[in-house]
Amino acid sequence: MEEIILKKKYRTLLFDIDDTLLDFGMAEDAALEKLFSTMEGIELTDTVKQDYKEFNQSLWKMMEQGKLSRERLLSTRFTEFFKHEFGMNVDNDKMSKKYLLYLAQGHQEISGARDLLEELHKQSFELFIVTNGIESVQTKRLADSHFDTYFTNVFISEHTGYQKPKKEFFNYVFNNISDFENDKSLIIGDSLTSDIAGGINAGIDTMWFNPRYKKNLTKYMPNYTVHSLSEIKRQLNN
Repeated sequence: MEEIILKKKYRTLLFDIDDTLLDFGMAEDAALEKLFSTMEGIELTDTVKQDYKEFNQSLWKMMEQGKLSRERLLSTRFTEFFKHEFGMNVDNDKMSKKYLLYLAQGHQEISGARDLLEELHKQSFELFIVTNGIESVQTKRLADSHFDTYFTNVFISEHTGYQKPKKEFFNYVFNNISDFENDKSLIIGDSLTSDIAGGINAGIDTMWFNPRYKKNLTKYMPNYTVHSLSEIKRQLNN
């Protein structure tokens, strides 16, 4: 595998959280298992779990595209899913509160994440989080993993009022970083349509974290592609 070569020296690094630093899939699985264990008469089979994940991903994709509000997603997600999947009515607010509580408990690390952050922190890079997640959930996951200690600031879409990849989200971020310079900044994330598209829209370099070697079927071309966090550590350490 050919090593990437960075085209410039970066100072400011913007990191996504989910499936870049913390394993969202594992957190989601555990949260669903806990949620279903509180319900009688239904079982969380592999099919049900996959159906939920696909449904949930479609909602977040619509929110990325500005076709669905965060409030609408959170207020109807479980009502719609359980109605379609099981033909049953549930109290969305109660389900959502339970699920988000369980989801916030998941802070399994992506392999190499702590070593990477420790090294970058030692080298005095300016590290920031940029995420579309739910503020209460992401804040707790970062705190419980102790990753929050590495970052100067955490930018969460729920607080900024805009979603990645919208330019307004990044304008908010840039305006709240002292002496920010586009040409010395790099965004690192696993989502082509959120992280990479957002970075391109905002005029900064992009690094696609692609551990599963997915094909890029989008129009968004990252400046760099890496398949492990150790690759990032080696390159930024040069």
